Amino acid sequence: MKRRTVLGAALTGAVVPPALGAAAARAAAPGPSVSQTGTTLLDSQAIYFVSYDGLVNNNAFQKNGLLTYKGHQYAVWYTADRNAVVGRRAVGSGTWSTVKVGHTLRYNDSHNVISMGVSKVDGRLHLNMDSHSDGFTYVKSVAGLMDDPVGLSWTSSRFGAPRPTLDGLALTSQFTYPQFVSTPDGRLQLSYRAGVSGNGRNALAEYDGTSWTSLGEWSGSTGTYTSEHGSSTARNMYLHGIDYDRNGRLHSFFTWREQNGAVMCNGGGITNHDTGYVYSDDRGRTWRNNAGAVVGTTGGSDKVAVTDPGLVVDPLNPDHSLMNQESQFTDSAGRPHAIISYVPGRFGQCTTNYVTDRTSNGRAFHLRRNASGTWQKTEIPVALGSSQRTKLALDTYDNAYAILPFGRIWGASAASGHTDWKPLFDAGGLNAFGEVVIDETRMAQDNVLSVMYQVKSSGTTPSALRVIDFALPA
Repeated sequence: MKRRTVLGAALTGAVVPPALGAAAARAAAPGPSVSQTGTTLLDSQAIYFVSYDGLVNNNAFQKNGLLTYKGHQYAVWYTADRNAVVGRRAVGSGTWSTVKVGHTLRYNDSHNVISMGVSKVDGRLHLNMDSHSDGFTYVKSVAGLMDDPVGLSWTSSRFGAPRPTLDGLALTSQFTYPQFVSTPDGRLQLSYRAGVSGNGRNALAEYDGTSWTSLGEWSGSTGTYTSEHGSSTARNMYLHGIDYDRNGRLHSFFTWREQNGAVMCNGGGITNHDTGYVYSDDRGRTWRNNAGAVVGTTGGSDKVAVTDPGLVVDPLNPDHSLMNQESQFTDSAGRPHAIISYVPGRFGQCTTNYVTDRTSNGRAFHLRRNASGTWQKTEIPVALGSSQRTKLALDTYDNAYAILPFGRIWGASAASGHTDWKPLFDAGGLNAFGEVVIDETRMAQDNVLSVMYQVKSSGTTPSALRVIDFALPA
């Protein structure tokens, strides 16, 4: 508990105005704004069922459900008849072309999302889908498809047969949360969880343009965590994301989820606790804490563990319904930012139903590391009205955008040190279900915010899946 007190004091002391020089330098830059430029229809009858309070086509932890590459945007989803499809359009076009990739969704489980990645070294599109603590399905395109979208037709024949392995590489029989990330040198990495909720490990695989290689696990599930209520000896690290900045550093925020509910004040809560941060400067082979000390090696015996020092950057006990797998982004200087959300202490020190309590009293917070290395946290002053997650994005001026449940957008300016959060888009006309998916790659390339959302329905009645585009400050 002493560790938390020290870190909490450090964090509190970090909430300071930006340096006057930095503020003056940014004074001429525009603040955050969004201007809707269009809405396109992906599917009028996309599959719809609510599972784990989410939808399989719109889970915020998808990476990527929507992406842009060389002037074309791509989207993935399941149709009403459960077929996995990929859509493609020229950026700015109102029309999407779709292809089926030969797989149908097995279960009504919202974890079983489709994630996309691009291996720049050979111009392939990769898909990983339909997994929750079991096997996965993998599909990849022919080489060069992503490099020549105008010259190569968009047909199912451009994709290989679905496989239960990565071209023969079997990873684990308990696979969940695929996240593709392109490396600075053009390779493609796949992040995933091996194991189950409360007892899992994060791992990486890598594609070099010829074959996949397992790099191994890098987070551990063992060790003892003790709260004021009890102890737990197993857990898993839930990632808020895994992203390279423009300088080649790999960043990841995370929360821990304990296996033993004895760590909570009430069994209706959730055992998530603390926001942690690690980074890697060698493509995910070794991991360092905020102070730069090595805390884990991928594929080695020393994994990042709950008992390692210097991991926690925002301490919180398991009594506030902290959400896992929220969101992260890096700014133009390579500094990490995250969105976290929980029920603040002013609403009580013990949540008893995490869905109800988060919906009634949950708040999102913007957490970022300053140039000095200290951490600043700012509450986004609006009720979540949902148990679900918020997405984060930064524009070319480093203004921050929080895309809240139902598609609401709030923004904060870099000039203010990201303290002046205000509403930018109320999303009242969207009738979106809850969580949304954003195109992180288009933000970085075009300074355009694309948001994929699904219209709220009931039961298992299919509903429309759409993409809405916003121009950001030029």
